[in-house]
Parts: sequence; C-alpha cells; structure tokens
Amino acid sequence: MKVLVTDDLSEKGIEILKREDDIEVNVKVGLSMEDLIAKMPDYDALIIRSGTKVTADVIDVADNLRVIGRAGIGVDNVDIDAASKRGIVVMNTPEGNIITTAEHTISMMLALSRNIPQANAYVKSKGWKKKGFIGVEVFNKTLGVIGLGRIGRVVVKRAHGLEMNVIAYDPFISKDTAHKIGVELVDMDELLRRSDYITVHVPKTEGTIHLIGAKEFGMMKKGVKIINCSRGSIVDEEALYQAIVDKQVSGAALDVFEKEPPVDNPLLELDEVICTPHLGASTGEAQENVAIAVAEQIVDFLKKGEIRNAINVPSIDVEDLSKIRPFLSLAEKLGGFQGQLVEGGIREVTVKYSGDVIDLGVKLVTASVLKGLLQVFVESSVNLVNASLIAEERGIRVLETTSSEVEDFTSLIGVKIKTDKEEREIDGTIFGKEEPRIVRVDDYHIEAIPFGNMLFFSNVDAPGVIGRIGMILGNNNINIAGMHLGRTKAHGKAVAIVNVDSPVTEKALKEIRNMQDIIYAKRITL
Repeated sequence: MKVLVTDDLSEKGIEILKREDDIEVNVKVGLSMEDLIAKMPDYDALIIRSGTKVTADVIDVADNLRVIGRAGIGVDNVDIDAASKRGIVVMNTPEGNIITTAEHTISMMLALSRNIPQANAYVKSKGWKKKGFIGVEVFNKTLGVIGLGRIGRVVVKRAHGLEMNVIAYDPFISKDTAHKIGVELVDMDELLRRSDYITVHVPKTEGTIHLIGAKEFGMMKKGVKIINCSRGSIVDEEALYQAIVDKQVSGAALDVFEKEPPVDNPLLELDEVICTPHLGASTGEAQENVAIAVAEQIVDFLKKGEIRNAINVPSIDVEDLSKIRPFLSLAEKLGGFQGQLVEGGIREVTVKYSGDVIDLGVKLVTASVLKGLLQVFVESSVNLVNASLIAEERGIRVLETTSSEVEDFTSLIGVKIKTDKEEREIDGTIFGKEEPRIVRVDDYHIEAIPFGNMLFFSNVDAPGVIGRIGMILGNNNINIAGMHLGRTKAHGKAVAIVNVDSPVTEKALKEIRNMQDIIYAKRITL
C-alpha cells in the first residue's frame, strides 16, 4: 500500500507511516497540479494540509485512491463531492488545534490588556516611556464567551485560572451542562451588558455572520474589549471601527478578518487594535498533533478498514452505503432544518423511523440527523463519527424509536426536538429512488424540497398573505422557485415553505415579520 504526502508534515507523523512494513510512504512537497495528476494513479492514500488542491481532475485519475487525510480541520481544498462519488473517504483531524486556538485567545486578551505589541514596537524604535502604555488587569474582570464548543470551553477553563468572572451565551446548550463546565449561562443581551471582555467562538453560518454589529456594540459596557480568534465575518468590522472611534470599545484583538489578508482595512490604522495573521492553530505542538492524528487514522483505515473523523462516508460497506445514502442525505437535511428552526437550548432529540428504512441501520441515519443539527451551531467540525459524542458533551439526550408499520409512505423519518423553550417535529421521506421531501412540520402536512435557500413562515390563514409575501420578495429581488403550503383547517393557522433562488435578506425578513397575520418567519439554508 502506498501513501503520498504532498504538504509539509511533522516528522513524527511520517515516522508512524514508515513503521508499517506493508505501507510505502513518499513525501513529495510542492508538486505542480500536472505532477500531482500524473502521480495519483499509483497511490492508495493521500495526506495533505492546506497547500494541495485535490480537485475533481486529481480524483478522476486516482484509480487506486481509497482515502484522503487532511492534517487539520478545513477541507475546502478537497472536492468532497467528487471524492464521495468515487467512494474515497475524506478524513480530517478536528481535535488538533483546540488547545492552541484557546491559548491564542487568552494570549491576545492579555496582550491587548497590557498594550504589549505597541510597547514592544516603541522600545524597538529606541523609545522608553511607561505613561503611554498603562494597561488594565484581567483579575476579577468579567469575560463573556459567545459559544461553548470545545475551544470555548478551554477558554473558560483558562480564564478561571486567571481568576476572571466568566459568563457565556450559547443558545444550544443547557444550563445543566453549563453548570458542569463551571460557567454562568446568560442570554445575549445580558452578556453584552455585563462583560468587560467579549470573545467569540462560533462557526461561520448565515445566522452568525455579523453576529456582533452596531446594535450589539451599543448595548455593551463602555470600554469593553473584543477578542476574535474564530471567524472574521462574525464581527462587523465597519461597526467595530466606529465603536472604537466613538470610545465605546476600548480595544480589539483580531486573529481573523472578513477578508484575508486585510489589505487596506481601516482597523489596522487604529492603535487600539492588535492583530495576528490567522495564527490560532499555528504552534509546533498543534502541527505535530495533527500530523500524528492523520498518520494514525490512515494506518487504521488501510490496515483495519477503520474510519475516524470521516467527512463524507460512514462506517459501512459499499453495497449497503448505496442503499442508505439517500436516507443519510434526508436525515442531515431534516436535522439542519430543525437546527435553524427551533429556539432555545436543545435538551432532547428523538428520531422516529417507520417502514423499510429500519432495515438499513438507523444508527447511521441518526448520526446524520445530529450532524445536520449540530453543524448549524457547533464551532468544531461535525461528522458521522463525532456527532453523537458532541451531542452527549452538550447534554443533549438522543432517542430512537422504530416501527415496521407502513403509514402513508414506505419509509418515514421524523425528527422531534425538545428545547428549554419549545417542542417541534418534522417528518421526511424519499420520493422515487433518492429525492428527499419534507412531508410534515408539526401538525401541518406539507410537501417541500429541503434544498438551498428557503423561507419558512406561519401565518393566520387569511386572504392576501401569500400575495403580500410574494410582493416583498419580488421588491427585494428574491425570485421564488417553489412554494408549498399546509394548514389544518380553513381560517386557522397555516405554514409555508418557500424555495428561493437567493438568500432571504435581513431587510426582506424584517418586512415579512412585520406583516399583519404573520406568526413567525425563518430563513433556512440547506
């Protein structure tokens, strides 16, 4: 068996591969695309970091390739769809940079508090004064942590060591779980009002882009300090700039930017801003950890068939996978829909199966539901292998029920979510061989395609509602691709799922929510 390594990898990872007598490893860093394509037919496994682009052209010629291992989290440089179609497993190493990123967050907070970068530059320019660099202590200050994923939890632990008061906001975690972490769970408004420092640790999703904007800065304590080692788009940079100029925010520490590198970014002109070039995962230990992890995963896959941290393929043989794949896709979409629909901290997920689907291995389908649900709000990578563990870590109870009885469909999957605020249920099935459909939302029977950009709303069943919504979408240049309606009785309550060709803007959503007869409206992206 042959393994090709095309990016710099810690020698400890290479040594793990070389120890295996039946594995031949070749390290070829810096290959051109032509050279990579020429070499790929000979290899069973490919190990990369961010430098190598594994395109569809590369995968098309990889006749023997069985697995791609990414030493790190991001797999934007791999054509996942092309790999999946060829039956190639794509793995990453999501655990390797948790400590590193959390420590960088704390380092940035301390550097910001004591003006260390500015003072360093001043002394190196032959200056010597103290008055201009008077800092503040973090002792007994309040740190607000937005997002209690794995990185956020390590930040909490480190902040406790500094004897800071820590509060946190995470709408998808229960108070019991937060209590076990040792943090006070508050709502977003309270966190903004109380915090002396605010750090964000959430994934980039439609719902988290510009999570911190002008409105949020206005609610904060005057003199607050902002730390962002998560994703650049979480903080509205224009609003942050203005908040610093207005002295509402006294400083910001940024490792990430909306556009990288941040050429001509006005934030770089402010003395109150310190920054680093996306170094959150850049330590020798982290690079060594991911190298060891990816090497071990590749060895276990090639020699034992064991799959860990898979992005695209569950642990199942090819024949069964072809049968269950449409249900895995449906389940992930149902989970993703629910994750963007429900309000409050999730306490319980019940996945209900009826009909033929129960013969295909419901554990994998449940994992797909959790993957779709959790990746809406979890910062770290979620896949079929770790979804159940992440749910358990967040205190989410997961239940399954099965029934062989056939109802209106030969197979039906229901996803019921209980939060600390509400309970909602959605059902789906497969039409034909592999076409997913939503067939019920709560008490409403409906037939909708769970795909792309959608608007989901509930309304009083009154004349003119649909027409007014269509007009609002049209006025905002949003084209309707399909509309699906459901109601329990005339002149009662109704729901609708509208497929649109582009995302529903905040402006359009606000106009819809302000309409008479609208009960609620949500935008969903799958």
